[in-house]
Amino acid sequence: MRRPVFTGAFALPGELVVDSFAGGGGASTGIEAAINRPVDIAINHSPEAIAMHKANHPETRHFCENIWEVDPVEACAGRPVGLAWFSPDCRHFSRAKGTTPVKKEIRGLAWVVIRWAETVRPRIILLENVEEFATWGPVVDGRPDPNRMGETFREWLGKLTSLGYSLEFKTLVAADYGTPTTRKRLFLIARRDGVGPAWPVPTHGAGRSAPWRPAAEIIDWSLPCPSIFERKRPLADATLKRIAVGIRRYILEAANPFVIPLTHQGDARANTVAEPLRTVTAANRGELALVEPFIVRHGHYSHRSGEGDTMRGQRLSAPLGTVCGTNDKNLVLPIVTKHYGGVVGHRVDRPIGTVTSVDHHALTAAFLTKFFGTSTGSDARSPLPTVTGRGQHIAEVRAFLLKYYGGDGKPDQQQDLFSPLHTVTSRARFGLVTIHGEQYEIADIGMRMLAPHELFAAQGFPGDYEIAPEFNGKPMTKTAQIALAGNSVCPPVALAIVEANAQAAA
Repeated sequence: MRRPVFTGAFALPGELVVDSFAGGGGASTGIEAAINRPVDIAINHSPEAIAMHKANHPETRHFCENIWEVDPVEACAGRPVGLAWFSPDCRHFSRAKGTTPVKKEIRGLAWVVIRWAETVRPRIILLENVEEFATWGPVVDGRPDPNRMGETFREWLGKLTSLGYSLEFKTLVAADYGTPTTRKRLFLIARRDGVGPAWPVPTHGAGRSAPWRPAAEIIDWSLPCPSIFERKRPLADATLKRIAVGIRRYILEAANPFVIPLTHQGDARANTVAEPLRTVTAANRGELALVEPFIVRHGHYSHRSGEGDTMRGQRLSAPLGTVCGTNDKNLVLPIVTKHYGGVVGHRVDRPIGTVTSVDHHALTAAFLTKFFGTSTGSDARSPLPTVTGRGQHIAEVRAFLLKYYGGDGKPDQQQDLFSPLHTVTSRARFGLVTIHGEQYEIADIGMRMLAPHELFAAQGFPGDYEIAPEFNGKPMTKTAQIALAGNSVCPPVALAIVEANAQAAA
């Protein structure tokens, strides 16, 4: 059996444990940690989902079939069912669906819960879905009838109650249970063993035993974050606007811009600059460069230019270059940009937003150049250095920030990029940020989409979870991995719910 990642000492002896709509195995991972043994049955119609589930839960019996094609009585072969977990497809309830027509047959998948309750009568039934599941009602011409919201949901609850189940439902936030994502889902607990539903006590957040885990924990800082100004295919206008607004909100206008210390290899801590910045000395190995991550010497560099020996950047995995008498190292500030719903993103010292089944989260990095003190860079109040298609990107960055959030279009607030920069003020439009009294200017902006292993980490999967199993003779595609991450149940939340109800039954 695969080693449980979470602690848990409770079991349901002699009873089967079923994970229906099992996906890649998020619920199963949490359940197994709580009961300290494998899930018995996993059902999913997707071959890719079953391939990932098999790779991580080899002792489970797998059904790669439409949920309605699996006969509960036949599958359970007369054994009692102690726990049945259901995560029906949520796409046709989710607000992310927008104005796209919904399908009654997809919304109706939750009726399979009633089929299992009537035939094999699980002692405990658990269900996870989006909050909008509680609005389940009749559909008219492909649209939910606004006058009958929740009607079908209440009927569905009534069926469970009539079968002898005591039930409760509520919305839980994954971050409250130690998952570095703010994913919010509706959970239902139904029991017919005379014990009332038991809800786990939140462990993380303000006033609790531990703070929310930040997105910074799950970001792979070794991956490159390419400049948005050197892309072969330009980013969409809406994406660029989100990036600009996010940089303004979470970097330029932030009281405490976010910094990651990388002084010690393996140190996963994150801090804001409300804490002292680590001193860059010859004894250190590079502390304040993030994301890309590059350290760049000012005054005589061509950032990512590839122009022979003019390149002065380095990765953080390499020893820090010679430290001179001048303060000539670069600083990078990251944010997470979300590409949906008009949301501009958030800082990386808070949990990541809800992971979806498609590429929606991107890491955005602002590379800062120090312009004051003993820096060899030019003063921001002086004329710009020579504007080139590559190099420092200062002119490009200023043009970008001016275009997407600087000024209001008045002539006196715009300028020719080949002229000296207007007087630097406290306004954010020139990309100026103050950190501990030192002024920095954004010299470049990098962006990359979050990788599958980062998204699975954000959902709370263990680090050794196999997310690229062989499928059709080759590793599973990145697209399939992302879809399975977005559709997964957060294992720590499943663990907390099952553990709470196992304790209540003891």
